[in-house]
Amino acid sequence: MSSGKDLFNFPFSHIYVEKKVIDHPLTKSILARYGKSAVISIDHYKDVFNRPRQSYGLQKSVPSLILARNTGSSVFKGAPVCQDFGYDYFYYTSCTRNCIFDCEYCFLRGMYGSGDVVIFVNLEDTFAELETLLSEHPVYLCVSYDTDLIALDILTGYISRWAEFTKMHKALTIEIRTKSFRKDFYDKISPCDRMIFAYTISPQEIIDTYEKRTASLSDRLSAASYAMEKGFPVRLCFDPLIYVRNWKDIYTSMFHEVVKHIDVHQLKDISVGSYRISSEYIRKIRKDFPGSSICQFPYENHGGYMEYPETIKNEMENHLVTLLQTLISRDKIFRIDNEGNS
Repeated sequence: MSSGKDLFNFPFSHIYVEKKVIDHPLTKSILARYGKSAVISIDHYKDVFNRPRQSYGLQKSVPSLILARNTGSSVFKGAPVCQDFGYDYFYYTSCTRNCIFDCEYCFLRGMYGSGDVVIFVNLEDTFAELETLLSEHPVYLCVSYDTDLIALDILTGYISRWAEFTKMHKALTIEIRTKSFRKDFYDKISPCDRMIFAYTISPQEIIDTYEKRTASLSDRLSAASYAMEKGFPVRLCFDPLIYVRNWKDIYTSMFHEVVKHIDVHQLKDISVGSYRISSEYIRKIRKDFPGSSICQFPYENHGGYMEYPETIKNEMENHLVTLLQTLISRDKIFRIDNEGNS
């Protein structure tokens, strides 16, 4: 079983640091944790991260860490295949790029040519950009879009900083999505009803086969339950649903496991969605990972996004929604439609 329990299984033997952030407090804090790592000074993170002819798979097995300053915009409108949960102003931000986990179906495999992890140490600049946006209208913001922010929090401390910023800005609601086991940080921050912790829930069989280094199902459920005990709003994301030969059996078993460990009535809401990915990204992943059963599946192209055929998609999503509706009201279950609306 996968556990995802130790970030330092990947000790980052090489850490690349932009010259302009070498004296940043977060840079110093991270480097202090890695006294044995080779520290390499660079002019710009893209000199390393965007190098041609990199091996994503090889780098994911032993990733390097890159510490950098994000000098451009860091807040973007949400993608049409992501659920907006009924919010009019849906955005995401990337204060980190890439993930220490290694999910076979992850869109990051198609988005980036590098398996290394980039941490933008200047979170304060993202906050400034957000304050400008918040002066215009409310914002619903996914802050763990290009990474698993909770898994990296032991290095960055970003969860506490996002908690503080969110409480100070009443027009801001954030979602932090994770596959991590960690729950210790819940004791360090106070609850806020505009700070949603969203746990990706998969059958253990899917985790073992396709979600390398992530926390087990039982560990994710334990963390989600603990968050609710502490008063935080929690979302369970049965997304992406992965089609395998015995999908109905393993997802039904997963549902019963969830019910045993989670008080479903206390959940903020639930999302359900089958696997989908940009056609551009899947072309790159198929080239780089020709043995991937998920990526080589004969998907259908719907408006530039590859999805399961409607019969498979509907059968899987309807099955899970039917199970969930026995325990939670339908208005708390969000399912994305073909137009990208939840």
